[in-house]
This record gives sequence, structure tokens and C-alpha cells, in this order.
Amino acid sequence: MKRWLKISLKIVGALLIMFILFWIGAAYYIHQNNKAILAKIIAQVNTTVKGTVKVSHMETTLLKGFPGVSVSLKNVSLRDSLWGQHQHDLLNAKDIDISLNVLSLLVGTINIRKIAINNASIYLYTATNGYSNTEMFSKANTAQKNDKSSTALQIRLIDFNKVDLVIDNQKRFKLFSFYVNELKGKIKYPLGRWDGDFKVNILIRSFAFNTLKGSFLKDKTISGKMKAHYDDGGEIIIIDQKPIKIGNDTFSIGANINTAKNNSAFSIAIRADKLLYPNVAKLLAPNISSKLLKFDLAKPIDITASIIDDDSKSSRDPLINVSIKVKENTVTIPSGELQQCSFTGFFTNKDTTNRPIGDANSLIRFYDLKANYYGAPIRVDTFSITNLEKPIAKGLVTSKFELKQLNEYFEEENFKFGKGTADLSLFCQADIDSFLFTKPVIHGKVAIKNADITYLPRNLKLINNSVELNFNHKDLNISNSKFQLGNSILTVNCTIANFLNFYYTDPQKIDINVSLNSPNLHLSELVPFLSPRQTKHRKSSTKNSLKAASVQLSTALESSKVHLMLNVNRIVYNNFVANKVKANISLIGNGVYLNKMTALHARGNINANGKIEQQGTINKLNFNASVNRVSVKDFFYAFDNFGQQSVTSKNLAGFLSANVNAAGNITTKGNLVPKSMYGKVNFTLDQAALVGFEPLEKVGKFIFRSRNLSNIALEKLSGKLTLRGDHVDLSPMKVNSTAINFDVKGVYGFNSGTNIALDIPLRDPKKSAQIIDPEERELARMKGIVLHLKAVDENGTLKIKWNKKKDRE
Repeated sequence: MKRWLKISLKIVGALLIMFILFWIGAAYYIHQNNKAILAKIIAQVNTTVKGTVKVSHMETTLLKGFPGVSVSLKNVSLRDSLWGQHQHDLLNAKDIDISLNVLSLLVGTINIRKIAINNASIYLYTATNGYSNTEMFSKANTAQKNDKSSTALQIRLIDFNKVDLVIDNQKRFKLFSFYVNELKGKIKYPLGRWDGDFKVNILIRSFAFNTLKGSFLKDKTISGKMKAHYDDGGEIIIIDQKPIKIGNDTFSIGANINTAKNNSAFSIAIRADKLLYPNVAKLLAPNISSKLLKFDLAKPIDITASIIDDDSKSSRDPLINVSIKVKENTVTIPSGELQQCSFTGFFTNKDTTNRPIGDANSLIRFYDLKANYYGAPIRVDTFSITNLEKPIAKGLVTSKFELKQLNEYFEEENFKFGKGTADLSLFCQADIDSFLFTKPVIHGKVAIKNADITYLPRNLKLINNSVELNFNHKDLNISNSKFQLGNSILTVNCTIANFLNFYYTDPQKIDINVSLNSPNLHLSELVPFLSPRQTKHRKSSTKNSLKAASVQLSTALESSKVHLMLNVNRIVYNNFVANKVKANISLIGNGVYLNKMTALHARGNINANGKIEQQGTINKLNFNASVNRVSVKDFFYAFDNFGQQSVTSKNLAGFLSANVNAAGNITTKGNLVPKSMYGKVNFTLDQAALVGFEPLEKVGKFIFRSRNLSNIALEKLSGKLTLRGDHVDLSPMKVNSTAINFDVKGVYGFNSGTNIALDIPLRDPKKSAQIIDPEERELARMKGIVLHLKAVDENGTLKIKWNKKKDRE
């Protein structure tokens, strides 16, 4: 070994031995002067506090503070002068390790190099009147600044382990509670400030800016490294914005904290990239997170936020601003999913500057929102939700899409779409109740073109439809819209006042006024309206708002009152044809009301009113009709001979006028149920003829063979029929014709029960034709031989028999 190296090692060894001897000597000195040194430490602490500092005893620990000399203070407590009122120790620690500067001991001072607090609690308390137990430091600091001879307490290293830290501000309803698993820091003291590097692992038990609304970051752990600075002049702690972990997510967080007397203002800046949305929502207070967790985003998002508390007396809540960027994401909302969604979002709880911070002044705003909603591409330039206490949503929504894209989202028993497009531009405003839209106000229009739509509850199929829906505040107008229903083409104008007021809450109060015009209408294609709703039992779906909207729309259509003003050039129903038809029809509940109808039919006209009560496959029908001089042949043909085959359109000629008041049953296919009609018919036949009427033709086989009973011209005839299901009562009638005169009365049975009395004079009507006086002609009518016959039903066969005197009586 070289000589210079040997000398160097000897010098280093000698110095090390001297340092160890010095260090041991200092420790021995501390041990021997335990009470005096403890008194000096307490005295130095007292220079920075005004209150009570208690330490039960002090122990010397050699290795903990190496190369300094360490002492351990046991059972340490700090209490302010008003502790007796609030009962909160500012500090209560079982063990505080202090590392002392050895050289400072030689000059008789205490220089604390490092402090480690273990198994302790720190409680920073502010009373409702604004008093804080931390004032025990501020008052002493003032005295210290005035006393330049005092020694500043400058701790270089700090180490907290298992420390409960509580900041309780009852004046502002704030509660910050932390469990410090670990906090290690190195502090430097440049002129007029300090700079610190810290390593932290802290469990947040409460981070409540307003204890009435709950805590942010509840039960979350913060871990990582932090840089902090303090400026004596500004009395502000600045925490650099650096990455730090909250739970398993990394955030970039920075803060400014004002430490001036009677000032608890602070601000926190937060930024995070590629963060899952639920993890963000769960960091917020329950009053906010409970709302935000109703939503979800599939992919991570970027977020920027700031929390600012200016210590203003006007609000207990801090100012919160949050911005997020979403690109090509799937956003789940209470009413469904927004797929391929992109937008920039912003939240603030101070929308209006002259109103206090809080939910009532909160705003959520989305800019340039693009998404696919139930297969339809939507675009919203700006969409906002204001006042989270009573949320109101509003924005301009535009979209253009193929209707058939909606099929997979609608319930199977409501609507089905074929071809066609929808183009909408709607400014919408609505209250949000439990995250569902209520009391909507809508301005704008929806244009549907070339659409095939099937309304499944009634199996109503519309093809090649064009509809323009115009929303004006609460009202809905449909103008110049074309519907094609089979071979029927209809032009519709519709007004629905207060549609949106009642749509969700009271659909039975909706009045739909429809003006319907058509050049050619086939009533058979409207037969589905005679049938009740076809419902299916299904499990309720709460996740698909379009299905819910489908059900709601169907419910509204079925519950609302529909008033139709019908104006049709030509109506066709089976054999019935009418022209110039005008009708006022109401659809209310399970009833179809024909309030008034006029039509040209069979060279005459018909006026009618009535009601169909929907009950299932068979519906009740009540109607009144006035028939004015219609072709009786065409009339019977049009109504399928009214369900009987004895007197048919082939047997009749002439003109019929009648008043009908009847009730019966009608099928869901629009057919009268045979033998179901009850009521009265008062009729008049003019210029009539009876052609091929079987009962008279059978009479002709016995008598009047020289007369033509197959084609009988009748004088004007009036009569009354009483309908009784499968029977018709014929009131006594005097029938005068060119071939025969007779009196008739009795009962006609559609299948059985026919019993018609016929009194037939043998006198030829031509012999009385020249008699001018009516009374004389009537007396002459029944002169001579009179045959008393009856037409009866026997085993389904109509037979003519003598009507004996006892039977007539």
C-alpha cells in the first residue's frame, strides 16, 4: 500500500472515531440533561405557538436521527387557549421523534433537524363564529417577527406515520379528514419562503366542501410525490401540478392554499388522460355522483377540472368547473345509447355570476355532439342542462335517417317501418324528472317522406306516406300530409292543441282535430279501427327509451280523443258506393262516434249518425239514418239486403225514403252480424215495383194466373218495420199495385218463425183505377171475394196456407 493512502486512511479513521466519540458524548449530554433540553424544546415551540404544550417525558434514541442525535417525546399534546370550549386537541401524539443538530447543543440552542410524528391525531378546528384553534400559531408568529433575537423553528425533514388529520370548519360546513399512512418530506428554507419535496400515501375519509352534500374522494387513497412551496409574504402554499395516483388512476393535480388569518381560500387544478368515466364520477360528492352514475362511457376520456374556494360568505360550495373530451365513444344514458359519440362537455356550478354557487345555478353543456341514437345519426350544436335541482334540458337536434333503421329498437306490437326517410330539426326544451324528459316544449319540424309504416296494434298499413309534423311550443300541426292506405289516398291536415302538455301525464285529455280529404276512399281499409288494441304480454324494458317512447306514443294514440272531419269524393265499402261524403267522426276511448254524415248514394242522399262500441271480435252498433229518395234496388244491393234473402235488390225497383233507428252488432271486419239488429224502420216507397217476389209468385200459382205477379208496379207505399234480431215485424200495410192489391201484416223470420197474413181481394185493380174519390176507391178495393192467406215457415220452407177466421181473430 502506498504511503499517501495509508496516511489518508489514518486521517479518515481518526476523524470518524472523533465524530463517533463526539456523537456519543452529545447523546450522553442529552441523557444527563434530559429535563433541561426538554424545557428548551418546549420553550422553542412556545415561541411559535400560543397555547398549552404538554410532553410527559423525553427519551434519548441514538440511531433514529443519525448523524444527529434523536430524542423521543412521549404523550405530546397541543391545546389552544379555548380548548375548554371546543374540546379538540390540535395535536395529540403518543410518540414524536425529534432529531437535533449536535453543533447547536454546543452553543446552548436547540435546532430541530427532523421531526417524525407517529400514532397521532391532528385536529384543525374552526368554530361557527370563525375562531380557529390554529390561531395559537398565528399570534405567536407575530410576536416572533417582532423579536429578531428569537430563533426560527425550521424543520428540515418531516415524517408522519399513522396520523389522523382532520380539518373541521363548522362555519363553512367543511370537513376534510385524512389518515396519513405515510408522509415524508424534505424542506429547504430560501430567504422568505420554503420549498419541500414530499412522498405521500394518504387515505381520504372525508373531503367535504359542504357536509350537507357529502364528500368528494370518499375512501380513496392518494399516493405519489409532490412539490410544495410557501411564500411568507403571500402566505400561500403552492403545490406544483404533478402526476399523482388516486386509487389506481393517475391524475395531474396542483393546488394553491391561502394560509392567511381568517382566510381558507384555495384552488385545485386537475387533469387526467384516458380515464374511465365511472372512476371520475365516484370521486365526486354524492349529490353529483348519484346523477352522473346514471350515465356511462365505454372508453376512457380526457378530463380537466378546477375546484376553487374563494372563502366567500355567499356560498358554502366551491366553484367547480369540469371539461371533458369524448371521441368515437359509446355513451349510455337513461334513455338508451349514443353510439360513435363525440363531443366536448363542460360542467360548472356557477352558470350565472350574480347568483350563488350550487345545484340551482349549475350547468352541463355539450358542444358539437355527434352520435348514432337508435340507428339514427343526430347532431346537436349546443345542448345544455341547467338547474340540477330542477333540471331543464334544451338544445337544437338535427337528424336524417332511413326509417327502417328503427325497427330493431321498437317494441314488436307497436310500429314497424319499411322504406322511407325522416328529416328532423327540433329545438327541444324539457324538464328532467328522474332522468326522464317531462313537460317538453318543442319548436321545429319532422319531415317523413315515402314511408311505409305499419301500426301493429290495429294492423294498419300505410304506404308511400309523406308527413310533415310542425311543433309550435305545446301544439302539434300536421299540414298537407299524404297517406296511402291500400288503394286509398288521403290528404291530412291536423291540429293537436296542448299535445305536449298532456302527452306524458294525461293522454286522454289530448284532442286531435283532423281534416281528412280523399278523392277515393275504401272503407274496408279502415276496418282495423273497428277492432280493439291487440296487446301482447311482455316484460317491461327500462333500458330502451325508444321502445318506451313507442309504447307511450301508442298509449297516447289510443287514449286521445280524435275528431275527424271527412271530405271524400267517393267512398267504397264492399257493394256500397257513396259520393260527396262529408262526415264528422270522433274516436274516443273504445268508441267510434259518427256524429254527422251526409252522402249522395243510389241517386238519393243519406244522413246518418251513430256509434260503434268496441268490445272485442263483436262490437255494438247504434245508428240513426235518414234515407232520402234512393234507388231501392241499389240501396238493398249496397247493404247486402240487410242480412236477409227473401226480398233482395233483384226484387225491387223504385225510390226509397226511410228513417232508421236501430242497434245491432258488427264484426271487426266491418260486417253486420246476421239476426242481431233491433229497432224501427219507417219507410216510403215511390214509383216502386216488386219483381220476382217469391210469396206473391206462389200465390199466382193458385189464382190470378192471368195477371203478372212477377213484376208488380206499386203505388206509393208507406210502412213500418220493427227489427227483432232474427225477426221483422211488419205493421199493417195496404199494398196497391197494377196486378194485385193486398193487405199485409205479421212477422218475417230470417230462418224460421215467418207468419205473414195476406188479405187479397180477387177484384182486378184495373176496375178501380178510374175511381177518382180516394174513399170510394178504398171501399171498392176490398169488394168481392177476398182471399185470406198466410205465409208460414215449415221446416225451413215457406208455405202459403189459408188463414182461417179463427186464426185471423
